[in-house]
Parts: sequence; C-alpha cells; structure tokens
Amino acid sequence: MAPEAASSARGASRFAWARGVLAAAVVLAPLAAEAGHRHHHASRHSAGHPAKAHHGAAHKRHPTPVWPIEIPGGQYAPVSWDQVAGWDADDHLAAFRTFRVSCRPILARRKPADETKALGASLTEPCRAARAAEISDGAQAGRFFEQHFLPVQISRVGEDAGFVTGYYEPVVDGSRVQTEIYNVPVYRRPSNLFVRGYSQGAGLPNGGPVYRKIGRRKLVPYYDRAEIEDGAVAGRGLEICWLKSQTDLLFSQIQGSARVKLEDGSVVRINYDAHNGYPYTPVGRILIDRGIIPKEQMSMQRIREWMDANPDGAKELRRANRSYVFFREVKLKDDDEAVGAQGVPLTAGRSIAVDKALHVYGTPFFITGELPVDAVDAKTPFRRLMIAQDTGSAIVGPARADLYFGAGAAAGAVAGRMRHPIRFVLLLPNSLDPVARGRTMPLPEPRPSATIAKLFPQTPVANQKASETTTKAEPAATAAGAQAVPTPQARPDAAPAAVPKRTHRRHHRHRHYQRRHR
Repeated sequence: MAPEAASSARGASRFAWARGVLAAAVVLAPLAAEAGHRHHHASRHSAGHPAKAHHGAAHKRHPTPVWPIEIPGGQYAPVSWDQVAGWDADDHLAAFRTFRVSCRPILARRKPADETKALGASLTEPCRAARAAEISDGAQAGRFFEQHFLPVQISRVGEDAGFVTGYYEPVVDGSRVQTEIYNVPVYRRPSNLFVRGYSQGAGLPNGGPVYRKIGRRKLVPYYDRAEIEDGAVAGRGLEICWLKSQTDLLFSQIQGSARVKLEDGSVVRINYDAHNGYPYTPVGRILIDRGIIPKEQMSMQRIREWMDANPDGAKELRRANRSYVFFREVKLKDDDEAVGAQGVPLTAGRSIAVDKALHVYGTPFFITGELPVDAVDAKTPFRRLMIAQDTGSAIVGPARADLYFGAGAAAGAVAGRMRHPIRFVLLLPNSLDPVARGRTMPLPEPRPSATIAKLFPQTPVANQKASETTTKAEPAATAAGAQAVPTPQARPDAAPAAVPKRTHRRHHRHRHYQRRHR
C-alpha cells in the first residue's frame, strides 16, 4: 500500500526548518563552548569595569543552551494538531485509559530512568497529571493530550513514513501431559542457559548471544532450533504443556504468547521468557525468496496453509529459522489480555510494540494512514492514538511498530495482513519542546563595529595576492593548452658545515654547569 499523501506546504516547511535547527545545533556546538568560556571569564572580572560589566549583562541575555532531543537514525519535525490527519475523529478516551495503565510502572519506578533514550524520564509529569485527572469522555481526553504533549512527525532519516506489522495472541489446543495427539513440548527456560552479565533468575534481553555451560567454565553457543526439536533439552522436566503440532508452537513463539486450551476447558497462559541466542529469520521471507508465495499474497494464514499441506517442507522451513523461544507460565484469567514487555496488560487496538533501544514504554504515537483491516485488499482508514507497551527483536527503528490486535483466529487474520508503510506522529512531552529549545541555541558573536575594523585593519599578505593571481591565471592557461612545468635546478653542492670540536663543547657545558651550581 502506498503511504498517505504528503502533508501541506506549511508542514513541509516546518519539517525543513526543524532539520535545519538540528544541523545548526551540531555546527554551532564548538562556538557555544567558546562563547560560554568568554562570558564566564568576563563575569568573574567585571567588577569596577563598565566594559566587562556590559559583557556580564550580555551573558544574562543569552540563556544556557538546551539542545533539542536526538533520536538515533531518526528525523522529526514539529506539526500542529490540525495537521495530524484524523486526530479529532479518534477515540481519545480509549487511548487515555491505555496511557494511564502505562503510567503505573512509570510512577512506581525507583531506579533512575534511562537517560540514553530521547524521552528519558519526561513522561513522569504527564503521568502524574493523568493519575490526578478526572476524565470521563473523549473530548476531555483529547484536551489532556493536547495540553501535555506536542505532536512531531517522525521517520527514519531520508524517509517520509514508518512501517507497521501486526501481532496477536494465538489460542491453541493443548494438554498438561503428553499423548498421541499432543506430543510437541512447550519448554520453559533451561537452567543451563546463560547470558553474560545476567543472573539466572533475572529477565534476559530479547537479543544477543546466549550460551550453555560445559563443565565449570566453558561456555558455548546454545542449541539451535533443529537440535532442540531433536531432543537436546528433553527429559529435564522443562515441559509446561504439550501442543498438537510444531506449527502451533512456531506461531506461538513468533507472537510471544499464547492461550492453551486444555481438554477440561481450563486455559494455560504462556508468555515469552527467553530465547536461544540466534537471530530470528522470517519464514515468510524465505517463502517469498523461493517463489513459493508471492509477496503481495503473503500473510500468516498463507504460511500456515502451506506448512499444513507440506509437512516435510515445513520442517525444513522451521529449521531455517534457528531462533527458538522459551516460555513461562503466567497467572492470568482466561479473558485477560497478554502482558507486554512493560509488564502491563496489552489493549487490543491501542497497544504497540516498539524498538526499546530508542523509545520509552508509555510513549504515545498517533499512527495515520490506510491498512487492510477489513480485507486483504482493503484500504481501511487507520488513524489511531496508540501506546508503546511492548517490544520485539524484529521491531527496529524510530518509526517501526507492531500493532496488537487481540487474541484468537479473527485477530490473527487481521494481524497477518499487516506489512505496510504508514505515518507516525510521536507525542512529545511539553518539557522537551524542540521549538522552545531551539530558541536557546547560541548564535555567532556579532561582527565588530566599523571603528574596531579601522583600528585593526586586515592587511593582505603578499604571498596570498600572488596565490590569488596564479589561481586566476590557471583557467586561461588550461584553455590555451597545458604547458610543461619546468623542474627546479639542482641544488649546488655545498661543503659540509664545520663541526665544532667536542672538547670545546664539553668545556662549555662544564662552565655552564659550574655557573648554575655556585
């Protein structure tokens, strides 16, 4: 699907202005440091000196620079609320409720926020306001976001749109015990799985190398998917439950959670806990590259249909993705939504997974464009405020998101169709206003007055004049034809300089030594 039409000329000019502001920030940083040093020096020595006191007053007129935020690999531009397509038509109350759920861990946080991320701890103030606010309708919720946030259009550098996919929570049949029907194990994290820098019981990153221990000290890469499917960790009591097929397990691993319906009607809830250290290889991409399924027809449903019809090919396809996910059992009610990486329940149609290396959980994003929600070929308007509450190893970039659509086959059908470019508007807390911060950026010192210029005239250097004359003459010489450049004459042989006698030099040093130590 093509991205949404370009924004108005006003929005484009502001986009260019913001990029210029960021470029100026980088170029003028050394000047700011030098100017700050001069002003600091002047303020210390201005007492009793009118000229220096003037410099001190000038220092007060120039505030300390507060640089606009930087999102690695991203570009952003402030826009007005009326430039956000579909903003007024959204259900802001539903978005506000989801945002307030994210505020619980933000306000309960005891450790300092990760200041390496652009937003840092800036969501604390909006979250305090959300907790104290009494909001009961969409209009009030819309005003809340407009009062506490500023919209900025964001994308990867050089691009005008972001990219979204979809995910859901599968509902699969299973058993607590192995049977002839249910014979595919769902494993919990093995005790011999290690990640450097993390303790055994700690939460582990969803990327990077993972090891297993041999003997006391030796660490080697963990088993890959083929080895685990062949029984590398079997017989250790790691089985949470058993499923009907490897395809059910694969899709549960791709989505990161599942609801396992047991034969007695109860439900086991499983969530992502760890992985085996190998990068995820999309099986859909393999099918496209091999010409098995056309790119425009690719969906999770098509993948499942092909795997069900080709058991041997499905086995080879699964093992081409060496990544393997281990689960943990979570105590949730049957109808509770899955828990995201932020540690809060997800909201269907309002929660998204983002790149956790760049973004802070709880950040609101307004996503606007057209998506195939109603059907495979549909272009359903999608203009919705969503909250970052989850992440995934394949979600990388400043304007990249996985949209959560809920649980079950219907949600899976919609999520499986999502693979489209779309526009992102990040809601930036007021404390990070890039326009206000841009006004504090230092400018170069003013040019000296005419009087100062007369007192210190710039006298051109003779060599510089000669160089300029030569430079002007070069084009003419080139037009007339290149002339051979004569080589300089050989330097005349010069007699070697007489070397003073060593005894005299020693005597001189000795006398010098005596003079210094008398």
